[in-house]
Amino acid sequence: MSNVTMEATTILSILKKKLAFLSGGKDRRSGLILTIPLSSDQTSMEELSATLDYLLSIPSEKCKARGFTVIVDGRKSQWNIVKTVVLMLQNVIPAEVSLVCVVKPDEFWDKKVTHFCFWKEKDRLGFEVILVSANKLTRYIEPCQLTDDFGGSLDYDHNDWLNKRLVFEKFTKESTSLLDELSIINESDKSSSVDKDKSADCALLPSFDPETVLQTGHELLSELQQRRFNGSEGGGGGQGGPAWCPMEEELLAQPQVMKLLDSLREQYTRYQELCRQRNKRTQLDEIHAKVMQVVTWLQGPGSELLKTHQAIGDSMRAAQALQQKHEEIESQHSEWFAVYVELNQQIAALLSAGEEEEVVELKALQQQLSDVCYQQAAQLESRQNVLQAAQCFHSTTQELSQQLDGLLGMLCADVAPADGASIQQNLKLLEEKLQTVEAGLASLRQKGGLLLEQMCSQPSWSLEETESPAGEQQDNVQHIQGVMDEMQLRKQRCEDMVDVRRLKMLQMVQLFKCEEDALQAVEWLSELLDALLKTHVRLGDESQETRTMLDKHRKFVDVAQSTYDYGRQLLQATVVLCQSLRCTTRSSGDTLPRLNRVWKQFSVSAEERQQRLELALSFHTAAEKVLHQECVEPESLDEVDSSGKTLLDRLTMPVIFPDGSEQYFGSPSDTAAAAEGVRERLLLVEERRLQLQEVGLHNADVEEKLNGQEARLDVIGEELSEKEEQEEEEEEEAGQQDEELESATQDC
Repeated sequence: MSNVTMEATTILSILKKKLAFLSGGKDRRSGLILTIPLSSDQTSMEELSATLDYLLSIPSEKCKARGFTVIVDGRKSQWNIVKTVVLMLQNVIPAEVSLVCVVKPDEFWDKKVTHFCFWKEKDRLGFEVILVSANKLTRYIEPCQLTDDFGGSLDYDHNDWLNKRLVFEKFTKESTSLLDELSIINESDKSSSVDKDKSADCALLPSFDPETVLQTGHELLSELQQRRFNGSEGGGGGQGGPAWCPMEEELLAQPQVMKLLDSLREQYTRYQELCRQRNKRTQLDEIHAKVMQVVTWLQGPGSELLKTHQAIGDSMRAAQALQQKHEEIESQHSEWFAVYVELNQQIAALLSAGEEEEVVELKALQQQLSDVCYQQAAQLESRQNVLQAAQCFHSTTQELSQQLDGLLGMLCADVAPADGASIQQNLKLLEEKLQTVEAGLASLRQKGGLLLEQMCSQPSWSLEETESPAGEQQDNVQHIQGVMDEMQLRKQRCEDMVDVRRLKMLQMVQLFKCEEDALQAVEWLSELLDALLKTHVRLGDESQETRTMLDKHRKFVDVAQSTYDYGRQLLQATVVLCQSLRCTTRSSGDTLPRLNRVWKQFSVSAEERQQRLELALSFHTAAEKVLHQECVEPESLDEVDSSGKTLLDRLTMPVIFPDGSEQYFGSPSDTAAAAEGVRERLLLVEERRLQLQEVGLHNADVEEKLNGQEARLDVIGEELSEKEEQEEEEEEEAGQQDEELESATQDC
């Protein structure tokens, strides 16, 4: 083990300047190569001297005995500095230096060298000094042992070397100190094991973390073995290859690291066993103390917190405040439950590796802790369920109260709808609100029952069977029942008001319906009047058709009469409804006069129509009679002609309404068409009259002839009568003669 008198940390700022370094390369004598790269800046001889002192303290004495080859790179420096550095080597390491290679610039110093020849000063300096160009340095040192600054292939990272050196020195220092501390702790535990009361001696802790120091050592050893610290792994000396490694045994002392690691592992293993035994001895006492601490708090302050908070509040806001307070209580319990979980895990771990007497004690502690924690958790859960049910109950109560207020406000507002549709809409909205209230009350009863059930199903208190305050519990029950009864009463009152409002609104709907139907009846009657005046113009072409039209007219009038009666009944119903609702209606001032006016107009028009049809029927009947009879009296023809002319005059007359206005049946063309039919029938009657007149003249001539013939026949008849009388007389005489003859015969 090398005797290191200096530490890199003390001159770290100087070492970072890279005034000199050991690259790990070796000369042909296996001596280490020390490189001094001079720069254009002024080099501090004191800092260079300190750097050389530190670097020369690293190799072992055996390595130093082989001598050093020093490369002074003066290509960027002045000659007087180079000369000063070479002379300084005589004072710093005269015995260790075997060769100094001064790398010169290609075109300078020629004259200066003549004034100072290093080869002549060899005896006085104690080592050989040569001036050489960079490209000729390989005459003395193998290229594989030179860094790339001199055209070689040897890799060297000064910062990496410095970092590894710091790690090595830190590990050496910490591991040595840790070994001493662990030895003291382990030895002190042997004496303290005899007297268990001396636990203070066992409480010593090392200054460094053993795990960290071991990890650092293993990483350092791994770096050494992987050739990452100033060189590469290889065998002995020789030439021409990277297999030559001086840093493994001489510079970094890999065996020293391995020895420190082995000693540290051994002491640390003993220390871990000591700690395990010590922890095992103290864990039981700590667990017992913590278990009792948890049990004491849960059965004491924890239970008292729950006992003193049993209210359910009288509103949603109060229930939320109680819920917030319960969450704070739960938060306090959660901290102790976390301790319970941790203790349970610790007890389970100790049970798996504990001795028999320890197992019995641990199981008893575990059972006691679990019973108390589960009991308290059940109380917390029950209280949480009660508060949640209370919040639901109060929330439903608040919603139901708002619904009842809205329904009451709607009931208290005046009903002044514009039409029946709006009343229907309001009635539908009223029914929906009532259904919502009924559903809300049913939900309130359900939530209240659930809350009472939750309150009654709370588990018993703690292990001492302490009961919760009965008075507060009874107050909660009475409050819940009182709220439900109050809501039921408010709902019943609203239902009664809804019934009254519903009846009123239905009456209003009926009122608007009657008014609408009455107006419709007026419209229908107006349409019937309009149809009567515009389309009922024809009178028929014959009596049968006119009689059919008269029957249809009577039915038409019956329909109008029914419509009028229906309208009157509706208006009477509106009067009754208005009196019931204590309101005025539009029908009394407008609809009834309109209905009566239209009905009077219709009645006048229907009467006129009926008279025309009856006159037409009389005309057609008389005309058909005179047209089909062979013998017609002139008076009959005159009557037909008179009735036809009267009918024609009636067709040209307008209908005069009660208000003095006039209205004609149909259009002039329709009236002309109806009159044309009458005129055609009158023309036929006139033709019949002419026929009858012609027949009358002919009959007069025949009568005169007949009268002459009759006279002659009368004369002839008289003559014949006279002859017949004579013959009769002759026959009578002959008869008498015969009778006389017969009587005479008989006498004979």
